[in-house]
Amino acid sequence: MKTLRQKCTAELIGTMFLVIVAIASTILPITKGVDLGVTVFVNAVAVAFVLFALIEALAPISGAHFNPAVTVVLAQTGEMRKGEAPYYIASQFAGAFLGLITVHLMFWDSNPVLVTVSENVMTPSQYFAEVVGTFILVGVIYGCVRGKSTATGMAVAFLVGGMLVSTASTMFANPAVTFARMMTYAICGIAPASGVVFMAMEVIGAMLAMVVFAKVLYPSRLEGKEICEPGYCPPKLIEIK
Repeated sequence: MKTLRQKCTAELIGTMFLVIVAIASTILPITKGVDLGVTVFVNAVAVAFVLFALIEALAPISGAHFNPAVTVVLAQTGEMRKGEAPYYIASQFAGAFLGLITVHLMFWDSNPVLVTVSENVMTPSQYFAEVVGTFILVGVIYGCVRGKSTATGMAVAFLVGGMLVSTASTMFANPAVTFARMMTYAICGIAPASGVVFMAMEVIGAMLAMVVFAKVLYPSRLEGKEICEPGYCPPKLIEIK
């Protein structure tokens, strides 16, 4: 049994490095004169690779949420222990901020800025894209967990990488990552006002996925007091007829 301290540490580290790769993989190509379109592709590949590694390494400890929207819905459907969600979310936001600071320190020589305010304002179509992206992300997580997949990490990583280059918003799909991007000068940044709307859209997308995937497609409940977490799901699920 993993302790809450271990789980929160895993969530902090996982979210931290998710933010590092999400932001740094847009800064480095630009500093090297890479075309914007190529930079987006590089970002997608980098995020997919690192996310897969993080899920494989940390899922047995915390379930590898790295995302407050994911934690919120999994707490609602009993896929994590009661009362742990607030600690997970606090760890995720803390990890996101540490990831932001780490990225800016790594590129201090080219731009000596530690924290700033992004001016990238988003559009209604990009807000909608966040609902779409978060919906399918959470849906795949539920499908893999309740469908007893042995390749959850790969499925989630491939989905995120693919949707990053398929959505108008480049699929933030994560309130903690959105929070960090509000404070970066990178091209992937987002203005605070737009960021708040993104967070709301991400939660809405997650809730819709919970209804469709956890209530309609995979209407299951856990046996007794056993807990099932993404990426590490030993308990048996009982299908509700």
